[in-house]
Amino acid sequence: MAESRIHFRQIQAGPMANYVYFIGDPISRKAAIVDPAWEVARIADIALRDGYEIDKILITHYHPDHLGGDLMGHHIEGAVELLERVKAKLYVNKAEVPWVRRIAGLADSDLVAVEGGDTAALGALTIKFLHTPGHTPGSQCFLLDSNLISGDTLFIGGCGRVDLPGADPEQMYHSLNRVLRNLDESTVVYPGHAYAPQPSSTIGAEKRTNPYMRFDSLGGFLAAMGMQAR
Repeated sequence: MAESRIHFRQIQAGPMANYVYFIGDPISRKAAIVDPAWEVARIADIALRDGYEIDKILITHYHPDHLGGDLMGHHIEGAVELLERVKAKLYVNKAEVPWVRRIAGLADSDLVAVEGGDTAALGALTIKFLHTPGHTPGSQCFLLDSNLISGDTLFIGGCGRVDLPGADPEQMYHSLNRVLRNLDESTVVYPGHAYAPQPSSTIGAEKRTNPYMRFDSLGGFLAAMGMQAR
């Protein structure tokens, strides 16, 4: 984490190599959890041990391995179980709200619907929401100073799948090459899965090495994915 005034943890959880993130403001002792799934008791206990109150739950997208819910006949612990332990709201992109309700069974009163460009205060810290559709309609990333939690939009050396329900390869192209590519090259990237040997990267490194962030045209991007423009 690029800023020492942020209390930050990257936690690998579950059989799908998910990353859960813990962001805390050392002054107010308020914390946000990003994509709590698989090991809810462990996540809540980390906050308690560190002396933080979970104030917000940030969801990058609605897939059960990031949110909780049922996946192929198996139930994954997630936001619902965490809300039984803490008093907090889930921050989801407005396009994701129907999916979140359906997958996790959450009520509107549990949710705060946000749009790209919105911000939320976490004590003295400011979290900016970036709408980055492509993997899902309401996929979002969280920008905190010079740090980006990128969910399943941007991986180290790759990007999220675009062949699942709600995915859109053309939107993914725009999210990677028109939104995230324009961030400062020193921005540290923290992905949604441990798919690479290292736990983080930078926007600059991804622009140089990630095959999906090197296109000035949609056609080249789609060709790299084995697709054609609609």
